Amino acid sequence: MSTLILIRHGQSHWNSENRFTGWVDTPLSDPGRKEARLAGERLAQRNVHAEQAFTSTLERAIETGRIVLDVLGQSDLEQVQAWELNERFYGALTGRNKTQTAEEFGEEQVRVWRRSYDVPPPGGESLADTARRALPYFHGTIIPATRQVSTVLVTAHGNSLRAIVKDLDNISDDDIVGLEIATGVPIVYELRDGAVIGKEVLDS
Repeated sequence: MSTLILIRHGQSHWNSENRFTGWVDTPLSDPGRKEARLAGERLAQRNVHAEQAFTSTLERAIETGRIVLDVLGQSDLEQVQAWELNERFYGALTGRNKTQTAEEFGEEQVRVWRRSYDVPPPGGESLADTARRALPYFHGTIIPATRQVSTVLVTAHGNSLRAIVKDLDNISDDDIVGLEIATGVPIVYELRDGAVIGKEVLDS
């Protein structure tokens, strides 16, 4: 049996400004660093000891993982960086304020761009596109790691993690619209030979 921990990075500066971020390498905000520390503290309360760590190539995820590992007393554990775990690309929406975009295009259209499975924003990636790069890496590298060590930590982004959670939880293309991954909240899966046998969200 093994443990897989998924954490969306803490709030970034562009999150705090309600902007579409995607591939822009914006850093964590001070509240985002506090979220990362709290995530680490929640894991420490459960005596978690990560043996392998993965993250994206974007600083907000890398820093979140670093803070979590520092809290766990594991600052020397290297994070394997993979572009496949990067946030989805938002195309023409990148940098735009989400509220203003909804006022311009309508709330329903923006909801479809943000939450649907296979409808991309103009010039950007859909969740399905994100899944096509994230899941082969997840199944080819991260799941095999869970068979070799007892605890694996993955720090990534809202949509790369939505793609992974959709796969792990067998969420339908229609139902994925309702899934939001909170910043800085550990999602802990118990696996047996790569298959899910338990799940807990550490939000309190």
